[in-house]
Amino acid sequence: MNTEMQASFSELLQKTMLCSRYAKRTLEADQSLLAWLQANYTAPCNRAEIRLLLVQTGFNLLDEAALARAVRKLRKQVMVKLILRDLNGLGDLNEVMQAMTALAEIVVQQAQRCLMQSLLAQFGSPIGEFSKSAQELLVIGMGKLGGGELNVSSDIDLIFVYAEDGETSGPRTLSNHEFFTRLGRRLINIINEATGDGYVFRVDMRLRPYGDSGPLVMSFAALEEYLVAQGREWERYAWIKARVVAPADSSYITELNKLYQPFVFRKYLDFGAIDSMRKLHAQIRQEVQRRDRLDNIKLGPGGIREIEFTAQVFQLIRGGQDAKLRILPTQRVLNQLAENGQLTAMVVADLDAAYIFLRNLEHRLQYLDDQQTQALPSSEEDRQLIAASMGYADYAALLCVLDRHRALVSEQFEQIFGATVQEQSPLWREDVSAEELTLGLKNLGYLSAADSAERLLQLRSGLRYRQLSELSRQRVDGLIPQFIMLSGQYSDPDATLSRLLTLLDAISRRAAYLAFLAEYPQALARLTRLLSSSSWAAGYLAQHPALFDELLDAREMYQPPEWPQVDADLQARMNGCNNDVERCLEVLHHVQQEQVFHLLAMDLQGLLPLEKLSDHLSDLADLILRHVLALCWSNARRRHTGQARFAIIAYGKLGGKEMGYASDLDMIFLYDDDHPDAQENYARLGKSINAMLGSYTASGRLYETDLRLRPNGASGLLVSSIEAFAEYQQKQAWVWEHQALTRARYSAGDAKVGAAFEDIRRQVLGLPRDIEKLRGEIVAMRQKMHDGHPNNTQLFDIKHDSGGMVDIEFEVQYLVLAYAHQYPQLANNVGNLALLKMAAGFGLINADLAEQVRTLYRTLRQTQHRMRLNDASPCRVEQGEIDTHASRELWEALFGV
Repeated sequence: MNTEMQASFSELLQKTMLCSRYAKRTLEADQSLLAWLQANYTAPCNRAEIRLLLVQTGFNLLDEAALARAVRKLRKQVMVKLILRDLNGLGDLNEVMQAMTALAEIVVQQAQRCLMQSLLAQFGSPIGEFSKSAQELLVIGMGKLGGGELNVSSDIDLIFVYAEDGETSGPRTLSNHEFFTRLGRRLINIINEATGDGYVFRVDMRLRPYGDSGPLVMSFAALEEYLVAQGREWERYAWIKARVVAPADSSYITELNKLYQPFVFRKYLDFGAIDSMRKLHAQIRQEVQRRDRLDNIKLGPGGIREIEFTAQVFQLIRGGQDAKLRILPTQRVLNQLAENGQLTAMVVADLDAAYIFLRNLEHRLQYLDDQQTQALPSSEEDRQLIAASMGYADYAALLCVLDRHRALVSEQFEQIFGATVQEQSPLWREDVSAEELTLGLKNLGYLSAADSAERLLQLRSGLRYRQLSELSRQRVDGLIPQFIMLSGQYSDPDATLSRLLTLLDAISRRAAYLAFLAEYPQALARLTRLLSSSSWAAGYLAQHPALFDELLDAREMYQPPEWPQVDADLQARMNGCNNDVERCLEVLHHVQQEQVFHLLAMDLQGLLPLEKLSDHLSDLADLILRHVLALCWSNARRRHTGQARFAIIAYGKLGGKEMGYASDLDMIFLYDDDHPDAQENYARLGKSINAMLGSYTASGRLYETDLRLRPNGASGLLVSSIEAFAEYQQKQAWVWEHQALTRARYSAGDAKVGAAFEDIRRQVLGLPRDIEKLRGEIVAMRQKMHDGHPNNTQLFDIKHDSGGMVDIEFEVQYLVLAYAHQYPQLANNVGNLALLKMAAGFGLINADLAEQVRTLYRTLRQTQHRMRLNDASPCRVEQGEIDTHASRELWEALFGV
């Protein structure tokens, strides 16, 4: 080593020995260690180096006593190198955490191999009772070891499990449980026991089921039984960071993950986790205060634990639905939350900076004497040493930066975990009378105060309310006064309150949804606004309360969908389902409902014109159909080709892009494939698609479907070849089937089949027709529809009565069928409004009259839409409320009747 490097090392060593009494003692006691450090300090400390160092110790690593000495020597090498590199800016926090994690894993793995050799020689291999296969002990790293974030003087939290009970195969038999118990005890001793050479890591087994009083090792079956029957909320938090560290390549890891992950990550959005973690943190905070440890940078206010809780509460809430959150290191979780939009990029940057600062400070506190401490020093000497090791001129400067970080962490923590204060309302007292409640509601502007009061009193005295758990009842008691006050802000407070109470009744047995409403008052206000505008919205949310989550971000809620991005996100989520059809179907339901809810929220805020809303709902249906078709074909039992030469053709509201929230899907299935198995395989595919769309699951159903527009209707084949469809349309189809064809289009599947369908559609619509005969058939069909929808009231039926929507649709269809051979543009599927304008441009109808009919059609659709948002069916208004003379005039001009 040259003189300059020697001088450099001397300076680095001086700072190291000044700021770490542990390093000073260790290096002064072992000159060979000092020489090794001088030769190796420039290279980062990593897993590969640590493995090599263990081999180079010269000990017999399969001898228990020799291994114990080797790993203690190894720890000293790793520690002094990390301390020197970290204190002098040669390494960073990640190097320290990853190297310490690697040290722990390598030591555990080598100890396990060594001890297994010894036990196998005595007792033979532990064999599973049912599988008859060799069993192994899985060592689960918890906490910072599991997360790959181990600090320099940390203990390691371990849990020991094995897959299957049974007994060993040797002449001296032991039960698998006893075999692995012996292995576990000896493994702990190798790592934990303090000898003349020191120790490696303190081992903490208290996170295992039943804690200190539980068995040291546990089978998968016993672990599962414990988690299901007795697992507590704090254990869910602990198991977030669970990771098998030895043997790292065990074939049982996947089975173990499937066993415990449902305990940690719930299928639904688990907002009850906020209150659970709030209580856990409060217990920790009380203990800190009791022991006067407010200067503890891990457990005290604004400390490391609050950053970890902030990240992990989102994992507990959303990890069941978002696999990207099932990750381990805290910093990666924070970055994922920023990517998901659940925390802002600025907040995550601040929390990450605080985390790095606090962890670096934690390490410097531990470098002093190799003690597991997170407490700020009390002696002036140590304070100055810590300030110097952190790069500050004095302790006051260090505290200034530390306080700023802790204040920021505390502020963010309180925003998430701060308990919502529920004011007691005199209108929701247990002893409130009907008269008092009625008067109170009247004073708040309720118009049917007596009815609303009776509804509230029925809720309080009802069986469902009385059967709620104590926590759920407390949450309901906190929500009802807010419901009353928020509903009073709207024009019909009685209807709004009634919808909120109906929703509450639907979700009251789901503690997570009650927790959501209790934790997020701003979301409750948005919910009330939605429900005040639409009873249909209230019913939709009662059916799909998982959508509550969408209420959290108003900016996102009112953004129009970017369908390519929605498509890509949906595909990514389905790819994460590993071709599990049920999970894929659940994802499809969730994405469809999310998008419908976003559109509904924008609609009720007046942010979407009806035509644009219908376009979006149609695009959503097309998107779902594409994915359903692909999913059904990829899981078909018999496939004769990789890509199905098969298409879904949309008719009716979907075909004409006039979808409403509850519209069904009129479809037919076509294929263009000469393979002898094509008809049979595609028929199965069509059945699968129809079943997947229409069947009810726990999440509801995707769409109601109608396949009766296929050739020969309900009695015809479920799927048709392109050739058969063309022949049917040209030779056998009724006029009403050609009317339906005016609104048909390709929706999903093979685009070539879709193009072939479009060619046929245009050819059929462009056929010359006998005008008089066409008039007669359309008038007869319209009369048949009239007869099928009698209106015996004094009201006007927006859709079916003369002058209504169906009349206008028939008028447009007549114009297309009568004149498309002369004006091919009329065959374009561009919607009734555009076709009316086009027909006027060709001189087929009066231009002023066409514009009046266009305005009327918009009015009818908008009125129908508003009424359906409040569950009106059929949609009828007072006679004369809507002037329909333009439609009747056009009907007379076209049909003479």
